[in-house]
Amino acid sequence: MNILDAIVEHKRIEVLKRKQKRPFSSLDALPFYRRETNRLDPGKFGKVPGIIAEFKRKSPSRGPIHMDADPVEVARGYHAAGAVAVSVLTDRIFFGGSFMDLSGVRSAFPDLPLLRKDFIIDPYQIHESSAYGADMVLLIAAVLEKHEVEELSGEARSLGLQVLLEVHEEDELDKVHEGIEYIGVNNRDLRTFRVDTGRSMELISLLPPGVVGVSESGISQKEEIRKLAEAGFRLFLIGEKFMGQPDPGKACRTFIEQLQ
Repeated sequence: MNILDAIVEHKRIEVLKRKQKRPFSSLDALPFYRRETNRLDPGKFGKVPGIIAEFKRKSPSRGPIHMDADPVEVARGYHAAGAVAVSVLTDRIFFGGSFMDLSGVRSAFPDLPLLRKDFIIDPYQIHESSAYGADMVLLIAAVLEKHEVEELSGEARSLGLQVLLEVHEEDELDKVHEGIEYIGVNNRDLRTFRVDTGRSMELISLLPPGVVGVSESGISQKEEIRKLAEAGFRLFLIGEKFMGQPDPGKACRTFIEQLQ
């Protein structure tokens, strides 16, 4: 069993337990459920490539990264640095995240676009995302059938959430459908966790017209950003480069300043 299969298998059990502990009917008691969301608007990015800065404590590939990091303090630094959005990992077992990370950042920064990053396989998780303060959800094409992408993205839209559909292989683009505004090309193969930033260059010309291209994972140099931006990418999701530093917000600010 590869890493991705192991994560998804565990996620199915985890979601079932959460459904039993807090059923759908109780999610509306949470303060952020069905709130008016902050839309990520490509028209506001300007000419400088937009950075979605990520908060995560660890990963299956790297292990511990910044285990004692405070999500609110890191998000404050990212926001001040000029990140267009913040991605928050909510998976606990494999990435050290939690819903409290997401809701804490939401409470501290009501107007900051937040992406909930997790392995979403069930409509329940879409409603969770709304309840804990997300504005956008990640859907991973590698773990979903086309009809599941349609169902989950439709559920997201009904709650005012935007969708970032992540692909790694060319054939996963067949799962794109109307309503998907953002397509992320993950340079990391989630089955092996090998990284190749050339994957973004291979797929950018194949993205459907009108969608916003997001290059994800393994990006660490401003020259890579400029090359990918020239190819057509508008957004870049970066986590480990920042989180691996003592002050992730400062690292983000320095990187964005270098791009300007």
